Amino acid sequence: MYAVLRAAFAMGCDRDGFRPVRYSVQGNHLRLIVEASDRTCLSRGLQGLMVRIARTLNRLWRRAGKVFADRYHDHMLRTPREVRHALAYVLNNARRHGVRLAQEIDYFTSGRWFDGWREKLTSAAPSPLTRPVARARNWLLNAGWRRHGLISHHEVPG
Repeated sequence: MYAVLRAAFAMGCDRDGFRPVRYSVQGNHLRLIVEASDRTCLSRGLQGLMVRIARTLNRLWRRAGKVFADRYHDHMLRTPREVRHALAYVLNNARRHGVRLAQEIDYFTSGRWFDGWREKLTSAAPSPLTRPVARARNWLLNAGWRRHGLISHHEVPG
């Protein structure tokens, strides 16, 4: 299922002002950090992504019907510190929930395509997989958050 989700992220990587830049797949929900040019682009982009994921999962499961129970909940990130906290939260969410990882980063995140790790990653060499997320364009997600320090893959987000 994760390969299906990763492919859906990659297909919607940069569409009409909507760019998923980080994600984490949890047991019963997704966490995303996206860039959107406005609220309409955010809404349409997320709707398109969720439809793409639902169709693909339903095909995989040989069923029809609703896949996602809820609407999305959004929060606009406004400061470098807030962006850093959000990045650590999304990329290290498994650690927050006490999951012991066999590798340095959670396989079910976009962490292997993240260039802001404090430590050099040994188990996540450059992936031959297609990059499933867009490169961030705005200052906060590119550089601003780095003012508060790179993120350790051992960090347990608050």
